[in-house]
Amino acid sequence: MKIEPLFFYCQAVVTISSSRKKLSFILAGLLALNCCFGQTDSSIVLSRPIADISHPNKGRLWTVGAINVIGYGGSLILLNSAWYSGYAKTSFHTFNDSKEWLQVDKVGHGWTAYNAGRVSAAMWRWAGLPQKKAAWVGALTSTAFLTGIEFLDAHSSKWGWSWSDIAANFVGAGIFVAQETGWREQRIQYKFSFHRKNYSDPQLEQRADDLFGETWYERMLKDYNAQTYWFSANLKSFFPKSSLPPWLNISVGYGADGMFGGFENKWLDEQGNEIDRTDIPRIRQFYLAPDIDFTRIRTNKKWLKTVFSVLNAFKCPAPALMIDSKGKFRAFVFYF
Repeated sequence: MKIEPLFFYCQAVVTISSSRKKLSFILAGLLALNCCFGQTDSSIVLSRPIADISHPNKGRLWTVGAINVIGYGGSLILLNSAWYSGYAKTSFHTFNDSKEWLQVDKVGHGWTAYNAGRVSAAMWRWAGLPQKKAAWVGALTSTAFLTGIEFLDAHSSKWGWSWSDIAANFVGAGIFVAQETGWREQRIQYKFSFHRKNYSDPQLEQRADDLFGETWYERMLKDYNAQTYWFSANLKSFFPKSSLPPWLNISVGYGADGMFGGFENKWLDEQGNEIDRTDIPRIRQFYLAPDIDFTRIRTNKKWLKTVFSVLNAFKCPAPALMIDSKGKFRAFVFYF
């Protein structure tokens, strides 16, 4: 194991959580862990069938166990201190946010649980656990971590325990473990894409700055109008006798637009005046596009396998077709 990725992980946790970007905090840790364990061997990619290891490495098991306890436990402590300390504590309470953001945030929860489970399972495979057991442990670990964050929400006056968040977490982790135990490979991968959205109306641009942030990385993490989540299916894995390239995927995506508030397009400006922009429709968007499974591109370079494993959490830019909930159809030459 290399020290540099672990140093990066700790540094990312402190830096990002202190700026109160909860989702970016999780994402940074997820990708850093992928870097830690994505350079050992090709088996940790968990995208193709692999032989089970019958003799777990006790030293690695202790190492991975310690990293999970210290990493996840320490992350929750840091998150509680940096993110929630600015809000009043309350008794356990719930909050029904199932209709917020046209459920784009819930699909995002599923993506986080899926990819966190994938990385955690890779860690346990590196330690020598059999594939199915590693998949279950990885999925349960990622779900437990996200549930811990939900408990912090439940005791904060700003948020609350969200059953829809919990359901989305279980669905995301379930998609991973079902494929790993059923097909013994990830034929359908859960991916994310983002494009910087410019709002032509100055009032809407100001609202976007206030709501989603001004920098590109804030917008990437918080602007639900600019996020798309994908289920990307590998064609060769479903049609093994075909002459299709082994890396070719077809993907369906979900996104939304016209959202300037969690539930409705109304808000208060700096002077306390209500702004009503319910004239802007809140629209669901559905996409179809080709994609690439990077882990099925053959290479003997371990560092490149690591890069491919990380890239597989994100949708490859490509032409796309879109139809929205208003019946509008649009074709993109290049969409991300």
